Amino acid sequence: MTLIIVAILALCYLLIASEYFTNINKAAVAIFTGTVGWVLYACYVDVGLVQSVFLRYFGRASEIVIFLLVTMTIVEVLNNNGCFDFIRPLLKTRNSKKMLWSLGIVTFFLSAHLENLTVTVMMLTLMHELIANRRQRILFGSAIVIAANCGGAITVIGEPTGLLLWNLGAVSASGLFLKMFLPCLVAWALPTFIIGRMLPERCDTETIVMPYRGDDTRLKVWQRILMLFVGIGGLWFIPSFRNITQLSPFLGALCVLALLWIVNELFNHRLLSSNLNQSRRVPSDLQYGVVQMILYVMGFLLAVGVVTETGAVEWFINESHAYIQDSWLMGCVAAVVSVVLDNFATAVTFFSLSPQAGVDDPYWAIIAFSSAIGGNVLAIGSLSGIAFLRMEHVRVVTYFKTVGTYALLGLIAGYLTMFLLSFS
Repeated sequence: MTLIIVAILALCYLLIASEYFTNINKAAVAIFTGTVGWVLYACYVDVGLVQSVFLRYFGRASEIVIFLLVTMTIVEVLNNNGCFDFIRPLLKTRNSKKMLWSLGIVTFFLSAHLENLTVTVMMLTLMHELIANRRQRILFGSAIVIAANCGGAITVIGEPTGLLLWNLGAVSASGLFLKMFLPCLVAWALPTFIIGRMLPERCDTETIVMPYRGDDTRLKVWQRILMLFVGIGGLWFIPSFRNITQLSPFLGALCVLALLWIVNELFNHRLLSSNLNQSRRVPSDLQYGVVQMILYVMGFLLAVGVVTETGAVEWFINESHAYIQDSWLMGCVAAVVSVVLDNFATAVTFFSLSPQAGVDDPYWAIIAFSSAIGGNVLAIGSLSGIAFLRMEHVRVVTYFKTVGTYALLGLIAGYLTMFLLSFS
């Protein structure tokens, strides 16, 4: 039974790594692996025991999924009210380097506070509307992906990997930030600087105009700023909420969403009462790719959970005990794996190989950094990268020849930075 479940998980890894080429959705693969794995496990273990064990893993996965769902709904509410329209005036320039760094800084900052896939799609859509030249779009889009993956890695709410560690109590919000900020900053800034040297002095841009929203947006500037403060500021307060209440982070996120929803109702009460825009009462459907990501996280966590319960992970740890003790070696391996395998799958796998590491142990940050930044090398190692490849119809080979080697330099430089900081 154990061999069959492990074989199914191995096939899952293969299909996830080759999703871009096979077009087999990784969310479907992960859900199938997780469900079939638990069904097979239930056939050989007492049903009552399986139910209690399954609920434990399901509960942990659900906390992360609900948190992601809530934060993405917050982004939808803010976006529907035009709270991100401030980005467009920042890009009112034909200076390519200025635009590159403006896009990168905004993406890096937003990804640290919001889920990085959502930020990537939003920024790529904006970039596509502004840049007319295809080669320049590839360079700008690549810079956005690198900024999103690096920015999302520095906080516990920027991507599912950090959220998982935080939910398990493996890291504190401040501890992960202090270990990740400078290495991620280096891993982002170095390739961005090189990309800037590849761009012409002036870029081909379309006319930049503020989007017309008609009757669905009548909010004043101060109202949008207030909603932005409630949404992003509230998410920033969640680590303090957990420290004070010792409750799960998703409850804090729900509180923020509820407060933002009330503000949304108050600011748009005339529209709502006149039935001009009923969609304001309920946020619009989340993007299809984001929903897939949520299902993927749930399925993969369940799949890893059932393999852990079979004892296969413990056996592997015991067999390779001498190598697992070297955290930096494990980080190098994780970085190589994440080049082709999804960074979340890579991180969860390597997290399970060192269950004895304590709170804020360097191992967690090393693996989180390696898996997140390694995905920049070929782009297929991250959901943000795959979103870019598909939105701009870019081949993996083209991406690697254009910016992949520079992303690799950023990975190495960031990793060395983290290594040197460990001695300070």
